[in-house]
Amino acid sequence: MRIRETTLDDIELLIKLRLDSIIMIGAELSDENKHILRIQLDNYYRKHILLGDFIAFLAEDEHRIMAAAFMVIGERPSGISFITGITGTILNVITYPEFRNNGYATLLIKSLIHKAKRLNVTAIDLNATQIREKVYQHLGFAPIEDTAMRLIL
Repeated sequence: MRIRETTLDDIELLIKLRLDSIIMIGAELSDENKHILRIQLDNYYRKHILLGDFIAFLAEDEHRIMAAAFMVIGERPSGISFITGITGTILNVITYPEFRNNGYATLLIKSLIHKAKRLNVTAIDLNATQIREKVYQHLGFAPIEDTAMRLIL
């Protein structure tokens, strides 16, 4: 198993992972909506991977993807919780069912946090399910409202 950051060569894989995560949360997608999503995601990944404000890490072996986690970097007016104004939002954390409870998502989140620190990100936000809330708290995230959590770097 290895953890690696995605590149432009992984766009088709990123699209598949995003669609899989949408389906895994119970959404039903028509063929038309899948087509629209594929076009938008292809354009988005091509643009934002180059800009450096979209980052994704994968847990994989030589034959398959076991888990993935995405982060979008943004800038907003500075605040006490994000002094540089540069923030990250973690989304699309996905572990395929047969690979759950092996710590892959934790390793991916740690990789995103490490990368965020190098990019001068001072806060990372995410929305957590009740099942994942303890995992995120273990990594330093604290509840800020409802299902939202934040890690101050």
